[in-house]
Amino acid sequence: MSYIVVTGAAGFIGSCLISTLNQAGYDNIVAVDLFDNPEKNQNLLGKKIAQRIERTIFPEWLSINAPHVACIYHIGARTDTTEFNYRILEQLNLIYSQKLWQICAQNGIPLLYASSAATYGLGEYGYQDDEHIVYQLKPLNPYGESKNNFDKWAIEQAEKPPYWYGVKFFNVYGPNEYHKGRMASVIFHAYRQIYQTGSVKLFRSHNPHYRHGEQLRDFIYVKDAIAVCRFLMDNKPVSGLYNVGTGKARTFIDLATATFQAMGKEPHIEFIDTPEDIRDKYQYFTQAEISKLRAAGYTANFYTLETGIEEYVQAYLMKNCYF
Repeated sequence: MSYIVVTGAAGFIGSCLISTLNQAGYDNIVAVDLFDNPEKNQNLLGKKIAQRIERTIFPEWLSINAPHVACIYHIGARTDTTEFNYRILEQLNLIYSQKLWQICAQNGIPLLYASSAATYGLGEYGYQDDEHIVYQLKPLNPYGESKNNFDKWAIEQAEKPPYWYGVKFFNVYGPNEYHKGRMASVIFHAYRQIYQTGSVKLFRSHNPHYRHGEQLRDFIYVKDAIAVCRFLMDNKPVSGLYNVGTGKARTFIDLATATFQAMGKEPHIEFIDTPEDIRDKYQYFTQAEISKLRAAGYTANFYTLETGIEEYVQAYLMKNCYF
């Protein structure tokens, strides 16, 4: 049997990927994570998984079992954008990922790994998934820096996996993020606030070019993000970095309004100051350039913000369901 490996398997995107693979008939899945968070482990209930491997011993397992591995979706990462100790992020997002890359390269295993739109910083150099601009990018926090450093390292390697894809996730939202706390999507937090108080709090703008609530993000529904990942691994276009966003930025007011609408409630929005610890690192605009993805042959339409939020709220959050 050839295994499909998913790291970060109990996490948000990883567990949704496993669900999608199960739906497509795959149960030959090796799930890699720490499995030490009971709330996070709820994401894996009912999933068909061949083996669970602890993250700490996975590189050793992979070295031994490489001939039986068809491909690796390396979704696992330290994703806390408020962690300012680079060394903590470096261990998992750079050094650990380098180990996996080297084993994949030596054994001919296709590798898809999670990069991030956080690598683009303020967008001074645009949002083009071009390998040539990674050296110019100025991420705003150590998380983005760790992701960009791995992108740079990967591009420089003489020995590469037969196919490799660094997917730059933009603002992904959707089911299975109950465990993420402060790092959960704005839609998740908006739903909770509306449910508990009847109103939602959005950050004020501290940038004269943007009105309150009109900060823009490229929000992508997790099912679309996974569809892109599977397309890359299944169709094997040219290796490299690929943006995973919709290509259409939307405002936080749009997001809040759509969440109220999905809950059948009248909008009531309040504005609060952006926390000082992230204020000077705050992105006011992100929008994926997806022409490279389209040129690679990805033709599917994306969920609109309204349709994605409606499904997320009504099929998952209101029912406290998992995907």
